[in-house]
Amino acid sequence: FFVPAFMAEVFNYPGDIFCVVCDADIARSWASLNPSQSKIKYLVPNSRVVERLMLYGVKKENIFLTGYPLPQENTKKASKDLGYRLLNLDPKKKYRQNYKPLIKGFLGDLPRKPNHPLTITFAVGGAGVQKEIGVKILKSLSLKIKTKKIKIILVAGIRKKVKDYFLKHIKHLGLKKNLGKNIKIIWEKNIENYFKKFNQALRKTDILWTKPSELSFYTALGLPIIIAPPIGSQEDFNKQWLLRLGSAIPQENPDYTAQWLFDFLESGWFAEAAMQGFIEGEKLAIYKIEKII
Repeated sequence: FFVPAFMAEVFNYPGDIFCVVCDADIARSWASLNPSQSKIKYLVPNSRVVERLMLYGVKKENIFLTGYPLPQENTKKASKDLGYRLLNLDPKKKYRQNYKPLIKGFLGDLPRKPNHPLTITFAVGGAGVQKEIGVKILKSLSLKIKTKKIKIILVAGIRKKVKDYFLKHIKHLGLKKNLGKNIKIIWEKNIENYFKKFNQALRKTDILWTKPSELSFYTALGLPIIIAPPIGSQEDFNKQWLLRLGSAIPQENPDYTAQWLFDFLESGWFAEAAMQGFIEGEKLAIYKIEKII
């Protein structure tokens, strides 16, 4: 975020000052009052942000196109995880039949069987917004959950109120027996422990359902995204970026998830979106940033 970088510069921090940009487009507020005189170095996720910063007056030598820094524990095994994921995302084998050479070129031979059930991870916003969508997903998919045809991971972050909200509705929907099995809630008091659990869960996630926050860039791991309604203009830009990439779709009515979700699934579209994100998204940003710093 830009505020710590601005503070470091105002108080004459003697070392290098770096600012990591986590959105697909940015406002003028990301650049200092006198950008051409600033020593702040920007580590940016895409070429659009490079163009914006230059328009705002930031010197070209202070802009580094790195991509978004994804967690190493996910990037190192992204191709292996995607191989298993494609088996769940393409149940009719439509995508795999049409794009066999492409898949083999990027992933090699696919495994024979998936290592997890079809899994959707729904992540609420940092303030707990849109948690109601998660309950609508559970309600619509309740029959498939009860028959163990799908697994749902609800991400509550570090907000106990959100976790309790999910627990209350899981019980109300008669899904308590599935809790801890094919319904899981990710919640931790400590944010570092939460990130660790979340990153682990993504490895066996097939579809990530979230508003287009910084999680948009996780599509580079080979994760197709269902886009919940954006909150704020920066998320509007992230949504546009995802759609141009071809790795996401805006959510349909969550009350009828059981109907439209499986139409997309059986067409092979989610498999195609997963490959699009994996091929077109930047996965090695953390290594590029490490070299720069």
